[in-house]
Amino acid sequence: MLNRKLIALAVLAAVVSPLAVGADLLVKNVRGITPTETGTEEFSCMTVTAGRVEALGSGEKCERFEAGKVVDGGGHGLLPGLIDAHGHVLWLGLAHARVDLVGTKSLEEALERVKRFAEEHPDHPWILGRGWNQEHWPERVFPSASDLDSVVSDRPVWLGRVDGHAGWANSAALRASGVTRETEDPHGGVIVRDDQGNPSGVMVDAAESLVEVHVPELTMLQRTEALALATEKLAEFGLTSVHDAGVDPASLEAYKELARNGGLAIRIYAMLSGSDYADGEPPYPFVIGEQRLLVQSIKLYMDGAMGSRGAAFLAPYKDDPENAGLLFMQPEQIDAMVSKWSGANYQVNVHAIGDKANRVVLDAFEKLDSADRTRLRHRIEHAQVITPEDLKRFAPLGVVPSMQPVHVSSDWQMLGERLEEERLVGGYAWKTLLESGSRIAAGSDFPVESANPMFGLYAAVTRLDMQGKPDGGWHPDQKMSREQALRAFTLDAAWAAHQEQELGSLEKGKLADFILIDRDMFSIPAEQIKDLKVLETWIAGEKVYSGK
Repeated sequence: MLNRKLIALAVLAAVVSPLAVGADLLVKNVRGITPTETGTEEFSCMTVTAGRVEALGSGEKCERFEAGKVVDGGGHGLLPGLIDAHGHVLWLGLAHARVDLVGTKSLEEALERVKRFAEEHPDHPWILGRGWNQEHWPERVFPSASDLDSVVSDRPVWLGRVDGHAGWANSAALRASGVTRETEDPHGGVIVRDDQGNPSGVMVDAAESLVEVHVPELTMLQRTEALALATEKLAEFGLTSVHDAGVDPASLEAYKELARNGGLAIRIYAMLSGSDYADGEPPYPFVIGEQRLLVQSIKLYMDGAMGSRGAAFLAPYKDDPENAGLLFMQPEQIDAMVSKWSGANYQVNVHAIGDKANRVVLDAFEKLDSADRTRLRHRIEHAQVITPEDLKRFAPLGVVPSMQPVHVSSDWQMLGERLEEERLVGGYAWKTLLESGSRIAAGSDFPVESANPMFGLYAAVTRLDMQGKPDGGWHPDQKMSREQALRAFTLDAAWAAHQEQELGSLEKGKLADFILIDRDMFSIPAEQIKDLKVLETWIAGEKVYSGK
């Protein structure tokens, strides 16, 4: 006969200590917090089995947990792995092998970097780079080919603007591309010209392709090396997943190779580049590994950027009264593309910055079957300036606003120059969208901005730039709470990629992606969030970065 007393004790032990044995990893002595579908949960220990969260605990419960490996968190903060819902991984990787103009404070500084790089790389047939931003230079005007000619004239130079929506060529690059005063502006692009009508050297949006088609193609080895390097760098920032916004076919093959061979340090949600997949049948959606590489979305473009005055608005720019920006597609064209990709069971993610572009995209989504909209969770990437009427349409249409809070830190002064104050009511309107029922997927748009997600969390909560300006924050009524900001960079970003069952929070059964940070994000002054340091990054219970 079985001993009923022993059975009762065993049942009691199982209830009191459900993970007394068997866990692979125990992380204890942490100040942990995770979003959940109903709020947030705090904890001081976590157990992981087979790469997935087994249990969270606090107080005495932690003393009863046992595991094969124990990590003492030293009282540091612990968060779910952060997710960047909009970045450009290849660009980030290539930035380390090309001229880096990010952060230059003057034309002279940019030219000096180009000159130094050219001297150090005499074997490069083209000098390539990116990151310039004339808005950060004293003159605040576009540079010219003659500027570049003064430092490099013996071979082509082609340099992308920080937002990717303009490029800067020297005279050799213009000659190699066959661009002359007789060259017409392509649809959706502008060849900036001097007073005599000659190409100045700056090409905006679709005009960039006139030069880019002549740039030597990357080899597969260069692609895989750049992607692998970038994912390692991203892990150092505490990012465990990135939505790569615009992946061409060659890069997709490089991603597949890396994912199959363990070469990706983090998870990638790849949005295929719409211009590269315009013809033929869309690839069938697929996943490699446990969410290591997921492909089920397409990236389309509706307009340009505000920095180059290419974002499409309903009224002209305040500082350029003859210009209201550019629509890359007419309404019937975006309608057809949205219908095509939605019919292929692809999530459609459309770049739209200006209020006109956002309206046209919302109209296209509204024409879809409502069940398909709900199921596929289509997105608008950036959603920067939107009319109050259109802000109310996102949640009912089930359209995800995929936004980059750090853009406020960089753009708030420029916005006041580009647009009248009354038009900025719907600018970066995070709180309005959240209160209307939307779930915001937060990202950075790296390398347009830094990939450091702490900068994005800081901007979301404060609406300040890195110097703490303007006082009180730009349009402070649109600030997120800390809980909302964390959700936007974790659970809601995962939801925007159909991955909320696996990623985005540290709930039982989910993949154990988490980071240790030097302080508790919720107890420090908001102005210090940008200074948080990542100590360790873990993916599926395995440490992939240590900064200790």
